[in-house]
Amino acid sequence: MKRNAASIAVLTGDKGYDDQKLRRLAWNHDIRLLIKHREFTPLHKAWNARLDSDLYHRRNMNGTVNAAIKQKFGAFVRSCLWWKRFRELVIKCVVCNLERSFAISHEGDEYPRF
Repeated sequence: MKRNAASIAVLTGDKGYDDQKLRRLAWNHDIRLLIKHREFTPLHKAWNARLDSDLYHRRNMNGTVNAAIKQKFGAFVRSCLWWKRFRELVIKCVVCNLERSFAISHEGDEYPRF
């Protein structure tokens, strides 16, 4: 989050990601955090009620895309070095986006053009 703070406007997550360090970091970088508070007090329940439910419920879209990538390209990363792992994940995402855009652009075609 620190490295890409300029490109992040909203960060969503489940209650499991409720952490004061993360909230402070998001606050310092002007990132809107949509993570429900773990409910220990009535104040936490009130804060959770004020969350934008439409944006909060979009967090499952990321999980859907991740599941589709895992199903199509495999659930594990073969590389041992961290930068090669990152590169492998980026390549998987790029290929997934290319396949998706190709499928969308040829939805109405009777025969696919190659």
